[in-house]
Amino acid sequence: MTETATFGGGCFWCVEAAMKELEGVHEVTSGYAGGHVENPSYRAVCSGDTGHAEVVRVGFDPETIAYEDLLRVFFTIHDPTQLNKQGPDVGTQYRSIVLYETDEQRDLTEAFIQGLADENVYDDDIVTEVDPLETFYEAEAKHQDYYEKNPNDRYCTFHADPKIKKVREQFRDKVKAD
Repeated sequence: MTETATFGGGCFWCVEAAMKELEGVHEVTSGYAGGHVENPSYRAVCSGDTGHAEVVRVGFDPETIAYEDLLRVFFTIHDPTQLNKQGPDVGTQYRSIVLYETDEQRDLTEAFIQGLADENVYDDDIVTEVDPLETFYEAEAKHQDYYEKNPNDRYCTFHADPKIKKVREQFRDKVKAD
């Protein structure tokens, strides 16, 4: 059985690479969601005019990894207190967003965020949007598996590598065996 979860936390290359590390994750697809333009291109999304965020759609086996575990990883690998930016990437397309597909995902996400707030995990308020997933548009082929295809890309070494390292260190028990 496979379920899907959709997250946006900055550049999709970095979130994709980090999520692929997890046992029970079968597929991670980079794409666009949360906007008002049909079939947007990367250039259109980057303009900030489409309303879309760069997101990843994670196909996972809930018997192996729970949705809550994906939330833990997601909220560890990006800064959910930054409004419309992550690191050097600025614009609404890089916003922190969870796009739920079921009422259960919505409830779990809202409870998870409230728990982080109650525990004062972050110094600033969490600005992550929690919205229903209406349509997911798959990004162009060159954006799929970008980290795997371009591990020495400067952007990847500066931004994706630290996220992958964090997952491997903090979620050792959830990482795929080599």
